Amino acid sequence: MFIHMKELQYRAKPERPDPVFARKLQEVLGGQYGEMSVMMQYLFQGFNCRAEQKYRDMLLDIGTEEIAHVEMLSTMIAQLLDGAPADQVDEAAKDPAIAAALGGMNPQHAIVSGLGAMPTDSNGYPWNSKYIIASGNLLADFRANLNAESQGLLQVVRLYEQTTDPGVRDMLSFMIARDIMHQNQWLAAIEEIEAIDGPIAPASFPRERAVTEATRQFMNFSVGEESSLGRWANGPLPDGTGNFEYVANPTAYGEAPVLKPAAKHQHSTLGTGPYVVNETVKN
Repeated sequence: MFIHMKELQYRAKPERPDPVFARKLQEVLGGQYGEMSVMMQYLFQGFNCRAEQKYRDMLLDIGTEEIAHVEMLSTMIAQLLDGAPADQVDEAAKDPAIAAALGGMNPQHAIVSGLGAMPTDSNGYPWNSKYIIASGNLLADFRANLNAESQGLLQVVRLYEQTTDPGVRDMLSFMIARDIMHQNQWLAAIEEIEAIDGPIAPASFPRERAVTEATRQFMNFSVGEESSLGRWANGPLPDGTGNFEYVANPTAYGEAPVLKPAAKHQHSTLGTGPYVVNETVKN
């Protein structure tokens, strides 16, 4: 059960309207790595969690917090759009210099949402549930969460650098802080699970069923051998099952097959001339 409180988790009030920056903020609201994505990702991981209850509780804690971040961003976007109705934008755009600046405004903010936030990215592309990952394997999911928080923080930091509005920067500074905390959270959770199951996800698949030598070979498939200097090509494997092996000139394991002709009813290309059956030409 969710209960909505009529206060924001943190302040979300700009000093002045800025419809262009409102569009930019849509990316960290409804983009692939936006707050809507992590909100849904963490909630569905929590709803579906079959592991120890502390993991479920943690996922629902952070997933519910992300609902608050969606609310903060939506509130900020709506206020950045205040005082920017379409007629004023059109009038101002008669000046070429102003038009260049206002050209970045999302027209859907004035046409579709009535100067409100939308569940879309900065180009107006609708949020997509395919952005989220909830596999049931906590190690795999927590690594996806770490990636989501890393990409999300990168985008918020870039947005922070693109505004001088004290109110916007104030809210973004809080979101940056929470993204830092959440990265630390997922790193700690990953470390805990790796201590139990090891670093490979899933840990449950019998290793003897894999091609053993291929589990440790780094294969040089591009020109140059600079990659041989990396930790991924030398020394012990992180899972403790052996050592990395650098393969400078990988060889093929199998031969390319020669495929049989397709059946006639598939109408595929069978040769360079008419279709021939028993030496009889078929048009």
